[in-house]
Amino acid sequence: MLGENTLNPEGEFKISFGYECNAHDGCSCLVPNGFESLPGKIPRNSSFSRLSGAALSANATLANTNICNGVIGAEILPSWDSPNSFRRIPSSPTLSRLDVLSSSLQSSMSNLSCSPPTPSPPEYDSCSFRSMSAPSRNEGFLNAMEVQVAGGAAGEDRVQAVCSEENGWLFCAIYDGFNGRDAADFLAVTLYENIIHQTRLLDCELKQDVTGDVNGFYPHSPFQHAFKEADNSHVEKPPAGTLDENNSSIKKSINNALVHDSSNSFRQGMLDSLQRALSQAENDFLFMVEQEMEDRPDLVSVGSCVLVSLLHRMDLYTLNLGDSRAVLATYDEGSDMKGFGRLKAIQLTDSHTVDNELERIRVLSDHPEDPTVIAGGKVKGKLKVTRAMGVGYLKKKNLNDALMGILRVRNLISPPYISTEPSLSVHRISKSDHFVIVGSDGLFDFFSNDEAVKLVHSYIMSNPNGDPAKFLLEQLVGRAADCAGFSMEELMNIPAGRRRKYHDDVTVMVIILGINQRTSKASTWV
Repeated sequence: MLGENTLNPEGEFKISFGYECNAHDGCSCLVPNGFESLPGKIPRNSSFSRLSGAALSANATLANTNICNGVIGAEILPSWDSPNSFRRIPSSPTLSRLDVLSSSLQSSMSNLSCSPPTPSPPEYDSCSFRSMSAPSRNEGFLNAMEVQVAGGAAGEDRVQAVCSEENGWLFCAIYDGFNGRDAADFLAVTLYENIIHQTRLLDCELKQDVTGDVNGFYPHSPFQHAFKEADNSHVEKPPAGTLDENNSSIKKSINNALVHDSSNSFRQGMLDSLQRALSQAENDFLFMVEQEMEDRPDLVSVGSCVLVSLLHRMDLYTLNLGDSRAVLATYDEGSDMKGFGRLKAIQLTDSHTVDNELERIRVLSDHPEDPTVIAGGKVKGKLKVTRAMGVGYLKKKNLNDALMGILRVRNLISPPYISTEPSLSVHRISKSDHFVIVGSDGLFDFFSNDEAVKLVHSYIMSNPNGDPAKFLLEQLVGRAADCAGFSMEELMNIPAGRRRKYHDDVTVMVIILGINQRTSKASTWV
């Protein structure tokens, strides 16, 4: 049962959801305490067991209803948003959300995605949401008949979670918007679908590569080998008679090498797919801004940090742009996995701010002719983050010129000043890994990585069926209240907007890892 919310009605969390994987077949039924049992079956090599998510707003922001002819706010976001529970949706509708968005813009824009092309595979048309020879929707290793989705908006933050039990993957994203929520909303309706599309292209590419490279010796696509366990204990045998039986050691060596190479190729392909998906979303957004900035000049300053965690079987991929974090809690070698002191926090993401010395040096070296590249501890005196999606006025002169008076950046000598090059990583899940905290920077304004890990771990140990993300936010509110000299109730009664003085919008998800910790229920938490 979920832990009780200690906040009064004025201070309720905007978002609070959870998911618990099902290890066995089951029937859909209602059970006590607000849990809704969902049928499903987890593949044996899936590496997560539970997900907890929560978000709390501090900024006052208007819902996005205008950009892209209003189709994002009126048609697409309602199909995604489910702030208090997971719900099932078809994973491959007849008309995808990108198709709906693209077609709705034809009357006002020649083509949403005809922004300057980014480097991409030859078969990908940068002026279209789809490839020129797009694979069918039932192809791809992230494909599923249906998925479970949850998420929504809290202030300028957006959170998104998509789970496929049948294929053993989990997509978690936090879009930490600033100067408005338009960029975060845009990401919520495009980035996930961009990633799905790019992985379908990767699937086709790997199948073509293996057909041409191994000449039938290993007639299976490389991504299939990537699903095998790390010890390669499930290596398939080549056709009988291919190698002499006396050369079994050579045969085993070749097989292992093929599996290792194809796994590495798959993982690098996944990272490239994530980066291309983000680049496409960035191009699409900035092109949309150029079309609409005459009516809404404020769009040129709207941006968003991006954090994506994609757990695919035993691999955890992360993409980040900005100052959100993914922190892994893992046990030291030799730990019995029961002691509190044995856990350590490992940050899986880089912090893209001027406070990071490496980022500061990079920004300064990229703009040697600009003496004011960092002013007042911010890039061009405007932003602490050095990498973000959107924020076009720091990337293009014509977008900066759309701003009036003091809002316009003086001496925009060598744009772009804000990078859209993400940090990417892949981590192989091991039996020592316990959970991952995915959070916006507002969480880490109050807690270090170690503190957050200790809080979540202690809560899980004493409340195995509770909601660690919600608990973490309650602890944050308590600390923010103490710092301000308020009670929690007094702090949460301060209206959004004014409360930003005491804490930021905060979004957090906790992913519980490990097949040995799996329970027998699949639930949505309300």
